[in-house]
Amino acid sequence: MPTMRPGGTPATVALTRAGIEFTVRGYDHDPRAASFGLEAAAALGVPAERVFKTLLVGVDGALTVAIVPVSGQLDLKALARAVGGRRAVMADPATAERATGYVVGGISPIGQRRAHPTVLDTSALAHASILVSGGRRGLDLELAPA
Repeated sequence: MPTMRPGGTPATVALTRAGIEFTVRGYDHDPRAASFGLEAAAALGVPAERVFKTLLVGVDGALTVAIVPVSGQLDLKALARAVGGRRAVMADPATAERATGYVVGGISPIGQRRAHPTVLDTSALAHASILVSGGRRGLDLELAPA
């Protein structure tokens, strides 16, 4: 299990400051893994429906964060509608990294460099807790979807 640096990641710092309960769930990341989210689910012994990936999307030219189960795919049209936009396209990985301060495969929806509109898939509400990236590969955070 990876160790946390003193102070944690921006995500753990933000959650702690906000007084939000969470559990750090670490695992040994395999750089050859085809899917970071499915790797996390398998390594942590959690159903893929409870592990959520963070995607950065350009909606009418503005970045938006989409948090969706790793077992599914993002519906770009539905996301655009959810934020009152017309057109959505996946952000370039380098753009996502610059905007969030995290590396692809470790982008957390929490503690990003800049605040962006954020949409959480409603399926998250079917679970008492979900897992999202904790800010680096091999580190997830378990917390209530609310």
